[in-house]
Amino acid sequence: MAIRTAFLCSACSVAVATPVLAQEAESAEPAQAIIVTGTRQSDRSAADTVAPVDVVSGAELTNQADSDIGNLLRVSVPSFNVGTQPISDAATLVRPANLRGLSPDNTLVLVNGKRMHRAAVITFLGGGISDGSQGPDISTIPAIAIKQLEVLRDGASSQYGSDAIAGVMNFILKDDARGGSVSGKWGSTYEGDGDNYQIAANIGLPITDAGFLNLSAEYGESNATSRSVQRTDAAALIAAGNTAVADPAQIWGQPNVNDDFKFYANFGIDLAQDITLYAFGNYAERNVDGGFYFRNPTNRGGVYAGPLVDPATGFADPAGVASILVGDLTNTTTGDCPAGIPLTGTNGLIPDATILAAVAADPNCFSFVELFPGGFTPRFGGDLKDYSVAAGLRGQLFGGLDFDLSYRHGKNEVNFFIRNTVNASLGPNTPTEFNPGGYSQKENLFNLDIGHEITVGSGSVYVAAGAEYRDETFTTIAGDAASFALGPLAQPTAAYPFGQGFSTSSNGFGGFSTNAAGSAKEDNKAAYIDVEADLIEALTLQAAVRYEDTKSFGNTTTWKLGALYRLSDAFRVRGTYSTGFHVPTAGQANVVNVTTQFSNGMLQDEGTFPLFSAAGLIVSDFISDTTANGGLGLARPTLGPEKADSFTLGVAGDFGDITFTLDYFNIKLKDRISRSSTINFTDALLYLADREGVAAVSTTTAGLLAELDTAGVIDRGDFTGFEDLTSFAFFNNAFDTRTQGIDFVANARLRLTDSGDTRATLAVNYTKTSVLNADVTISDTRIRQLEENLPRWKGFLNLTHEQGRFRGLLRANYFGDFYEAHLDDGTLPIDAGARVTFDAELGYEVVDGFELAVGAQNLLDTYPTRNPYAGIAGAEYTVTSPFGFNGGTYYVRARYQF
Repeated sequence: MAIRTAFLCSACSVAVATPVLAQEAESAEPAQAIIVTGTRQSDRSAADTVAPVDVVSGAELTNQADSDIGNLLRVSVPSFNVGTQPISDAATLVRPANLRGLSPDNTLVLVNGKRMHRAAVITFLGGGISDGSQGPDISTIPAIAIKQLEVLRDGASSQYGSDAIAGVMNFILKDDARGGSVSGKWGSTYEGDGDNYQIAANIGLPITDAGFLNLSAEYGESNATSRSVQRTDAAALIAAGNTAVADPAQIWGQPNVNDDFKFYANFGIDLAQDITLYAFGNYAERNVDGGFYFRNPTNRGGVYAGPLVDPATGFADPAGVASILVGDLTNTTTGDCPAGIPLTGTNGLIPDATILAAVAADPNCFSFVELFPGGFTPRFGGDLKDYSVAAGLRGQLFGGLDFDLSYRHGKNEVNFFIRNTVNASLGPNTPTEFNPGGYSQKENLFNLDIGHEITVGSGSVYVAAGAEYRDETFTTIAGDAASFALGPLAQPTAAYPFGQGFSTSSNGFGGFSTNAAGSAKEDNKAAYIDVEADLIEALTLQAAVRYEDTKSFGNTTTWKLGALYRLSDAFRVRGTYSTGFHVPTAGQANVVNVTTQFSNGMLQDEGTFPLFSAAGLIVSDFISDTTANGGLGLARPTLGPEKADSFTLGVAGDFGDITFTLDYFNIKLKDRISRSSTINFTDALLYLADREGVAAVSTTTAGLLAELDTAGVIDRGDFTGFEDLTSFAFFNNAFDTRTQGIDFVANARLRLTDSGDTRATLAVNYTKTSVLNADVTISDTRIRQLEENLPRWKGFLNLTHEQGRFRGLLRANYFGDFYEAHLDDGTLPIDAGARVTFDAELGYEVVDGFELAVGAQNLLDTYPTRNPYAGIAGAEYTVTSPFGFNGGTYYVRARYQF
């Protein structure tokens, strides 16, 4: 009966438990804690499974400085990495996290054993490793709601389905029927910025004598930080006399996070002796507001940068000086306005005062130095909402057949905003705040799991089987009209056949046009069999096979074999071999996006389009034809599933007060799904014009689109909002990787005093990724990012001590060296050094149940390697540092448990 109950818990992880049992679970040694992830048996500890499992208690997560789950886990799970993500478009709102060096959507996230829905955000700027990923947003889970986190570090697609290539993270919610806690925390950085606070509460309520309702809520806010220096170009403008330039002109730091609210409810009740009804769900919302790149008032293309002009008149002169672009608002005849305002003064950085005054006085002429004389730096962010609900019945039928029937619905939606920017093509009529639209991700999940235990001799075999149906809908929400408008200063006319050189759409993050808006759907049907056998006392065997059929990407069968052999009561060896797969999401296959990225020393607009779109077909032809002509023979880029082969081999020991696990892993991932490196879009259009016999005159995207439309080669309406693109990317399967490494975890109970309790944990991870079989759609820079942007070595040593009413924590964290392509530019390489940081906390129970604590994260105020290219964009430190770049933080917390 215990084994049967465990099968049900492994599917839903919901049980009626007393507070005493919950406390015992939190205080158990991690290696000895009973787990439900990756196994169907009832008595498996983390050190006694065929695959490695990290166990993190809820208490460990709440006794730290940070309030974001991602930051908490990077110092609790050695193979887990998450960065700060400044100036990363939507990735600033939902930060991508990596387990065992793989993409965020190669990790399956469960809540109470049920698949968590994905975030609506697709990471377009992910530091190479996460580019194009779409994973769940674990930051919507309040730490106070978590009873235990189990991290299965093994391929598990055959057990849980698509995505479980790097492993599985199962967040198990608190299920206490009584008691609770209330806490308040305030903190700040040593620099005096980044003030943050958090209020959290949890309560368990009995539902008759047969059930429980456990509620958790958290609310907090955190202010932005700045670890910036003045950009060299901005400093030069100020030195030349431009007093309107901000200092610093561009900010690198964590964003403002406002109204960050998270709520989770967990419910269970026994309807009969063998039937339980359970449900759980969440609601979360937050507002995130961060910085963008500075727009230089002398050379930002499409806004300020004008042609070479006569310094006396401002009219075009190929032998003249640089200028600031002037728009002709009549748009009907040329010569009404000067072509540009000449740049004069020190180093040619100040607009000629006389011509500037004349332009400002003429209602038919306009320049953006009238609106933003010191340039501008957009502020970008979004409002995120997330909710889910799950319900099911579990129990036993016919005296021995276990079952779990459940349904889960989840939705994540983000609506973007951008302010302090312009749609340059609208001239003086441009708004400075825009709603560019948004994304939403909606998922439905139906599960049926059954299981039966069979006695075989003196041992047993547990046979589980099940079926799953999952569908998802990814929706692009159109922005306001001004955010994607092709205004009069960009429209082709008889006087200006290619427009006047002003960019369209909201500068920095173009709005989603009505033709880009819409929904895309994907579904998945699956069936599995999972067998665990304990035929003799010393040997555990596991086997699983799963068949999945997808709407758009065909079907596949995955399998897994695993074994654990007990050499003695204290020493075990184990290993697994498994296959895995991951299919593109509906978002990855269909998303349309335009963003601004730093490239080749300049800000450029980069687009992402589906391969089947009008732009995608053009670039696909360009790639396949030009590489074939060059002898490379590259086929047309395609997007399909990625497949994995992985194996683990390890040992585990339990010697009373000391336990340890040591595991090797090797993951070969074929046809990885990713956002390609960028392709020059103008070159692709020139190639199309040449192929179709169009004698193109223009060399700009907008001009070429106009000429190709006039010739009947394209429909320009298919490119609304994308007239300023300089480069293009798409989702495809461009390369393979092999990721291998070692995980070592040791736990010890140190008997230093008669009355105190001292515990130590040492965790070390080594992960190395090698890119294999890369085609021309992935750059050398991107390859090096995939291989070296995350540190290969990472680990921590954690010491805790309890003595009477005192409690203390001291942790040393090691982050190995890594490579950064600063601003994703391979010509700006940084070989960043390794760092050790320290965290500390001291708590005192003032009266029974009420504790005050003080602590510090990064106690010694350690910073990552300084950025040798800081003057280019203003970042003082390496921005992809695995431990952030804010330096030290301190905090105080009060908590009452009842």
